[in-house]
Amino acid sequence: MIDRLQSHMQAMQMFSRAQEVTANNLANLNTPGFKADKLFHRMLTEEIDGRQVTRTIPMQQISLAQGELEPTGNTFDFAINGSGFFMIEDDGQANLTRNGRFHLDTDGYLRNDRGGYVMGQSGRIHIPEFFHAMDHQQGDARLEVARDGTIRLNDEVFDQLRVVRVGDPSALERRGNAYFTAPATLLMPQDPESEIVQGYFEKGNVQTLNEMADMVSNMQKFEAQQRAMRTTDELLSHATQTLGRF
Repeated sequence: MIDRLQSHMQAMQMFSRAQEVTANNLANLNTPGFKADKLFHRMLTEEIDGRQVTRTIPMQQISLAQGELEPTGNTFDFAINGSGFFMIEDDGQANLTRNGRFHLDTDGYLRNDRGGYVMGQSGRIHIPEFFHAMDHQQGDARLEVARDGTIRLNDEVFDQLRVVRVGDPSALERRGNAYFTAPATLLMPQDPESEIVQGYFEKGNVQTLNEMADMVSNMQKFEAQQRAMRTTDELLSHATQTLGRF
C-alpha cells in the first residue's frame, strides 16, 4: 500500500505540473510569437535495491505550430511564415524569437520591445539613413523587406534579416516567454524556406478551447487521485489498527 500511496502522489505532482503549463499558455494567449508548451509522459524503468521499478516521468515540449499572421500595416512589424527564428542580441547573448514586432531606436538600430538588437547578416541592423530620408525627402522613406529578409531603403539594399533554422527543434530551450536558445551547432545560419511578411506579426499558437479543456481534465484527474489516495490511506490505517489487536 505504501507503493500505491507513492504512485498517487507522483500522479498528483504530474497533474499539478500540467496545470501550471496550461495556466502559463493561457497567460500568454496574446503574446506575439509565443509558442505553447505541452506536457507528455515517458515511462522510465530503473533498478532500485535489486528491483525493477517503472516510473512515469513528465516531459515538457514546445509546440512549434505556426501561429496566425495578424496584419498591422506597421513598417517594422515582421512575421515569419515557416519554421525559422529571428536572431536577437540581448545582454550580450544570442537569442531566438518568433516575435517580430520591432522598431528603430533614435540611433537607427532595429530593436525588439525588450531592447534587444535585431541581427542581420552584417551584425546589428543599423539604418540611420531612414531618418535622414524622412527629413530630406518630406517623409518619403520607403523601407521594404523582401520575402528572403533583404532590407531596402528607397531601393538601396542595406542588410538582410538573419532568420535561422534549428536542426533539431527538440533541442530548443525556453528563456522566459520571449526567447529560445539552442546549441550553436544546430543552427542553420539562414533558413531558405522561411518567408518574411512585412506589416504583419505572428500571434501566439495557443489554442484556447484545447487549453481550457486540458485545465478541466487536469483538475478532475488530480481530484480523482486525491480521492484514491484518501481511500488507500484509510485502508492502511484500518489494516494497522487490525494488526495492533494481535
